[in-house]
Amino acid sequence: MIREFSAGALVIRFMQNQWWTAVIEPGREGEPEERKNVLALPKGNVDKGEKPLETAVREVREETGVSARPVTKLGDIKYVYSRRWADNARIFKVVTFFLMRYQSGKIGDIPENMKHEVRRAFWLPLDEAARTLSYSGEKQMAKKAVEYLASHPDDFDGK
Repeated sequence: MIREFSAGALVIRFMQNQWWTAVIEPGREGEPEERKNVLALPKGNVDKGEKPLETAVREVREETGVSARPVTKLGDIKYVYSRRWADNARIFKVVTFFLMRYQSGKIGDIPENMKHEVRRAFWLPLDEAARTLSYSGEKQMAKKAVEYLASHPDDFDGK
């Protein structure tokens, strides 16, 4: 079985008296209908010579338009899928997720060369993420982020 490794992040930002997270709608116009209502966290394959944290920082910037600084590792999601677009190979995938804090940039300001991967990016209230994200593993990461914020209030004083 082929193994794949990816990394991504749940980026948080405090505004309008609440925490928000950066989410994406993967894909592009003209894709099959089943891809149009997917809501996900920014993530992507770990490139050769790259560490998962470096991948996560890069993917956040490429897929959302914002820069973020790492806070902590949230966890790993592991699953198996069949690669339908190529050879139907079975893939064992591990995705490492980090909690990150917004630093700069405008959400949705996606580089032109990434618009084939991401339809749009926007801020979603963090308290809605666990029920709104499309993938169960990512829903778990949203729950872990909420738990982390609650258990580390001193780290986020003054927001």
